[in-house]
Amino acid sequence: MAAGTIRANASDTIWRRDLEDEDALAGLAADVASLAGPGDLVTLSGGLGAGKTAFARALIRILTGEQDIEVPSPAFTLMQIYEGLNFPILHADFYRIEKPGELVELGFEEACDGALVLVEWPERAGGFLDAGRLDIEFALDPDRGPGYRAVTLTGSGPFAARLARAKAVHELLDRSGWSGAERIFMQGDASTRSYERLVHPDGATAVLMTSPPRPDGPPIRYGKSYSAIAKLAEDIRPFIAVGEGLREQGLSAPEILAFDLAAGLAVIEHLGDEPLTCDSGIIENRYAAALAVLAYLHGASLPDTLPVDDKETYRIPVYDIDALSIEVELQLDWYAPYIACAQLASGAKATFVKLWRNAVQNILAVRPTWTLRDYHSPNLFWLAGRQGIARVGIIDFQDCVLGHAAYDVVSLLQDARVDVPQDVELKLLAQYAWLRSEEDAGFDMPAFARAYAILGAQRATKILGIFARLDERDKKPQYLVHLPRVERYLAKNLGHPALAELKQWYQEHLPRIFRIAP
Repeated sequence: MAAGTIRANASDTIWRRDLEDEDALAGLAADVASLAGPGDLVTLSGGLGAGKTAFARALIRILTGEQDIEVPSPAFTLMQIYEGLNFPILHADFYRIEKPGELVELGFEEACDGALVLVEWPERAGGFLDAGRLDIEFALDPDRGPGYRAVTLTGSGPFAARLARAKAVHELLDRSGWSGAERIFMQGDASTRSYERLVHPDGATAVLMTSPPRPDGPPIRYGKSYSAIAKLAEDIRPFIAVGEGLREQGLSAPEILAFDLAAGLAVIEHLGDEPLTCDSGIIENRYAAALAVLAYLHGASLPDTLPVDDKETYRIPVYDIDALSIEVELQLDWYAPYIACAQLASGAKATFVKLWRNAVQNILAVRPTWTLRDYHSPNLFWLAGRQGIARVGIIDFQDCVLGHAAYDVVSLLQDARVDVPQDVELKLLAQYAWLRSEEDAGFDMPAFARAYAILGAQRATKILGIFARLDERDKKPQYLVHLPRVERYLAKNLGHPALAELKQWYQEHLPRIFRIAP
């Protein structure tokens, strides 16, 4: 075993890379910068002159944002601390350490507190260092060139999963032709997914989507987790399948350029940044176009099974009564105690669930269609260079279910994040009804309006629970600003005669809903 090599365990992740020159070394430093943070340990192994300090210098310059900062070898000072943009960096060299006990005398443990720790010659510390680390071993090969280095990265403990994902991203970008692209973090949604804009040296752009498999939550009913009952996507497969299905219908879902099912990664088309809204509110003709997309989709004959790749298919789940019911219960779990500062009595909760199950039961018999569930302004883009139904770009459709057509219509026209004036809402609803009636003389607008109110109330109820949870559990208070708007939607929808009993329940237990000014 070479000097400094870390013995890998079966659970470790190992990634071998060939670095041809100093630019490649800087690229490796950029990759590690995206993996490491405060409290992490990165050990640098290899012989004299293998590139340990050169790598540490490149990494420290990235993390401090100072490309000209001096980063000498700490061989004589043993430790050097740098102030990074977001956390301190401790750079240590143990070459002159004779026994691990010396590290205690040097105050090494205290210096590590809250810092990213880079250690050269880690084998001199014996068992003093944490076993959960990222080890990077450098080896020169003069036959391959003066700047060539064979590098082995070994992720142990919490670094194993992080390194595995970084390796999968690197390999996906490499085989899809985007390995040289600049990666720019994009603001994501309220989910666990993340996005990076890829900018190729030739100016082309794409998006790297990271959608890790959803961890199973605790069983809460029927031996199933919340996500299983609510029919939420468990991995990236629904996104791949439904995205291609939408494109087959002529709609502008992003083209999928490459994907890795196991890692939950995809390189997808960048649809641009032009929204359907402006600073003053919605752009009515763009909302009308988005509504025309739904009318077209709802009138089409759509399959319930879609291909994922050449080997497997995906069956779109049914938006059944259990899924609709478990979603409204989010209001009981999060919103009600949030605004009332107390839990509702068990009897009131049971009545709430029963009333909701009765309310949605009668709309489930209608022929279902693809219900995207997140068809609203944050997930829709205006593509001025395209025509007809292709002018509206659609993202965030992985939770698609087979449900009532009214759900996505109310998602658009009762947008949780932007005001849709009531006269415009009614005008666009009439336009939708006209489009549907043109294709289907039997389209029943009164029945649709009834379902629109029921599902509008169901969706608003769910969103109030989600936004309260985002603040309380996930520390994302920015969603609270939208609560009054969603409360107004809920109060308006509860005015439909089909929801009279539920309205009475809200008036008794959550009267705040009706106190929000119009």
